Amino acid sequence: MQMKAWVLHGIGDFRLEEAKKPEPGDGEVLVAVKAAGICGSDIPRIYRTGAYSYPLIPGHEFSGVVTEAGRGADAAWINKRVGVFPLIPCGVCQPCRKKAYEMCRNYSYTGSRRDGAFAEYVAVPAKNLIELPESVSFEEGAMLEPMAVAVHAMRRAVPGTGDIAAVCGLGTIGTLLLMFLLEAGVKDVFVFGNKEFQRQAVLRMGLPESRYCDSRDEAAGKWFMEQMRQAESGLEKESEGRAGADVFFECVGRNETVLQAVNLSAPGGRICLVGNPYGDMAFGKDVYWKILRNQLTVTGTWNSSFLHGEEDDWHYVLSRLAEKRIAPAGLISHRLTMEELGKGTLIMRDKTEDYMKIMVSMQ
Repeated sequence: MQMKAWVLHGIGDFRLEEAKKPEPGDGEVLVAVKAAGICGSDIPRIYRTGAYSYPLIPGHEFSGVVTEAGRGADAAWINKRVGVFPLIPCGVCQPCRKKAYEMCRNYSYTGSRRDGAFAEYVAVPAKNLIELPESVSFEEGAMLEPMAVAVHAMRRAVPGTGDIAAVCGLGTIGTLLLMFLLEAGVKDVFVFGNKEFQRQAVLRMGLPESRYCDSRDEAAGKWFMEQMRQAESGLEKESEGRAGADVFFECVGRNETVLQAVNLSAPGGRICLVGNPYGDMAFGKDVYWKILRNQLTVTGTWNSSFLHGEEDDWHYVLSRLAEKRIAPAGLISHRLTMEELGKGTLIMRDKTEDYMKIMVSMQ
């Protein structure tokens, strides 16, 4: 049987066409895709750097309904509304043996190393499913993956409710990170963006306008330290003479913003590197000295934890979605049909329109 799918045949050769409908293998189920988000990482894969192999159906942020179960997969999943953890760990490497599956040394990945969700159907391991309660929409289910990535970063840095936190970079992950910081009770959050629609988005989330820096108009470092001086009298730790951020999330991936993170972190502060790198990173001697003398903790983060239990990032997100404690659908800037998916990738590639999260409906 055939299905409609957006198929990548080579760099820049991305077409909507008829493709063979997948059959679930051992331990797999077939998911009828209902909603799929276009991730920023999809754009270089489609237009610049290419994929591991061709042809490939991209797409790893998605939700849907299970329609078939392969041999060894629990048939009870059929007709369930699901989200899907896209990383498929090997299960035998050292990180996998420690259940740190996001650091698997030999993983596969739906939408980049095997066919993904820019299609009517996708086959996935049943062990990668998470059931969506009726109170969670398919659009929200398709945002589970980027939300879990944001939560993973937050939990790596462990900000306290009394900490000063800074978020540099307000793409999807940075904005979702802010959403979860505020939900977790971190009140003193300062953010750095460079687009008006980003400012509007964070203000709708409840961030005071005084905590937003538009780096197009102001020198971010100077602005931040001035905010520290102005706010000092009202902060719980004023006696410590606030010298910077206790926790700094770098969500851009550029050399200059990583250096900014070092310069704007308080002594003993924690820096979480979140943004995928645009190029090589280089530390000058003075920056390296700051890391040493301020005893900064620098941590990296990638992907998210999925352990089939309440302790993982996906269940952390799902519980807050189900309880309506977060509202990620407000960050969807475009809702497109399957036929319009290619238009969405071009918007993101060429930046012809302001966007936050571009969502595609397969219904």
